[in-house]
Amino acid sequence: MQTMRTVALLCVCALIPLSLGAQQPAPTPAQSDPQAVALIQRSLAALTGGIQVSDATLTGTAQRIAGSDDETGTATLKATALGDSRVDLVLPSGNRSEIRNHAAVPLPGSLPGGAPVAATQAVQPVGAWSGPDGVIHGMVNHNVMTEGSWFFPAASITRIISTQGYVLSYIGPANLNGEHVTHIQLSEPLGPTVNAPPEMAALMQHLSQMDLYLDSATLLPVALDFSVHPDGNASLDIPMQIEFSGYRAVSGVQVPFHVQKYLSYSLVLDLQLSGATLNSGLAAATFQIQ
Repeated sequence: MQTMRTVALLCVCALIPLSLGAQQPAPTPAQSDPQAVALIQRSLAALTGGIQVSDATLTGTAQRIAGSDDETGTATLKATALGDSRVDLVLPSGNRSEIRNHAAVPLPGSLPGGAPVAATQAVQPVGAWSGPDGVIHGMVNHNVMTEGSWFFPAASITRIISTQGYVLSYIGPANLNGEHVTHIQLSEPLGPTVNAPPEMAALMQHLSQMDLYLDSATLLPVALDFSVHPDGNASLDIPMQIEFSGYRAVSGVQVPFHVQKYLSYSLVLDLQLSGATLNSGLAAATFQIQ
């Protein structure tokens, strides 16, 4: 995974001002906080009860809010513990989809100008989206470095625990929307064997940073925070928050049946699930990007 991330980040660096290195000193090698590791492992146990979850298919209704547009339709969401995901919305204005593939070749035109030829042909984390016109658009590299399976915590945490390279930090107790939560921060910095300039290492850690909030009593995830960025500016952060509630047991696994996505602190997607199917053996073609 680190090799794929490194290739992708070479493309991102083309979008960063040269002064960034002077603004951000080289980070010292970091190791996970044992308390944070123990908490996230306990959270996974609370979510799955020890059941291994490889994939999930969720269905329900979706309310999409974009400025003055407010529409409701149906949603189908699919995720794997490898980091693949697919969101399909059927709305009055037309269908909308977003796909994340943990290991694919980037779409033509999705990498910044001047990207190395090797990067355009290398397998790496890739994303794409389409709107009512059906045209597929590649997501830029710096927006695929956080969690693709953001709507299904069991898959997200399984991947984080099983992926080498994540650094977990225990931030401490906090209050979120009136709830007592435990705050853990996660990032995926470049490994010590990767020969990269300091600004590249700092950028990788920043772009992959996520903040996970666990219910202090149950350790079930309450929220996941990360940043998205304009296509042409990886250094500009736009806050995103995913909130989870309404947990129900499905085949022994805790699934949040209410998921809300906030962009810049405004609700943009409200998912009310009605069904969930686990470990159905989702085919790789489900997440194919073309």
